[in-house]
Amino acid sequence: MKILLTGASGLLGHAYAQAAIRRGHSVTALYHQNPPLADGLAQSIRLNAAQPEALTSLCLEMWPEVIVNCAAISAPASVDADPKLAEKVNVALPRLLAQLATHLGARLLHISSDMVFDGQSSEAYRSTDMPCPTNLYGQTKLIAEREVLEHNPEDPVVLRIPILMGNSPSGQRSVHEKLLAAIHAGQRPKLFCDEIRQPCAASNVADVLLELTERRDLHGIFHWAGSEKLSRFEMGQRILKHFGLPLDSIQSVCQSDDPAHAERPRNLTFNLHPIVSKLKTQPLNFDAQLEELTRVEPLNA
Repeated sequence: MKILLTGASGLLGHAYAQAAIRRGHSVTALYHQNPPLADGLAQSIRLNAAQPEALTSLCLEMWPEVIVNCAAISAPASVDADPKLAEKVNVALPRLLAQLATHLGARLLHISSDMVFDGQSSEAYRSTDMPCPTNLYGQTKLIAEREVLEHNPEDPVVLRIPILMGNSPSGQRSVHEKLLAAIHAGQRPKLFCDEIRQPCAASNVADVLLELTERRDLHGIFHWAGSEKLSRFEMGQRILKHFGLPLDSIQSVCQSDDPAHAERPRNLTFNLHPIVSKLKTQPLNFDAQLEELTRVEPLNA
């Protein structure tokens, strides 16, 4: 199939491109700054999300069968720092892609986030639960979901995902890369013991996306995550143990002790039904995710 992929140089976009190419699909990769590193791409095109005319022309020329949107400004602080740019990338781009997918008769897969929820539930969130974001990033992702479903009502997939594990193409953007870099710089990072997440390997999400690419009988909003629910601090401890580093390299803190983070979601865990029973791909435990990680170069010096 001819696939148009946005955000191809990011952690998930890179993993999906590799998975799709291995399956024999033709992938045209769009990126903003850093060229994608996946081997075997049909095309690699630099495109600014603020240029909707260029994207429209490309789609009409290429006529993709599938559009996969992994592009996003995903750091809440970056969204707060430049709300206008965040609106263009996180909202306007998905809206345009949904409109183009409808016109082209293409399947649209859009990546959303666990941050559309407020984290106040004592139970894992179902895909049918009412979203209630607590920050601007979560708000942009929720608005994008609604735009996708409005403008591509017949065949959309909105896949909400959690914090991702993996080796980023830049070697600087994933959870373990940031953590190890901070420790190497002499810091002792503070990680919350009362913020519960459900981390997932980017490669595992990519496999799910690939199945959804090929399964047009599945559409709607779905949740995907790893099989373990861990605090930020527990994640940090297991990353340190995996790389043979002292466990006291990080500090355990509570959200309640830091007024600046009092509004952060506390429990962003997912119920994966019904999608988990319909796919061959299954969630990975955290140890399996750790096995995929490589150690960043500065710590080897």
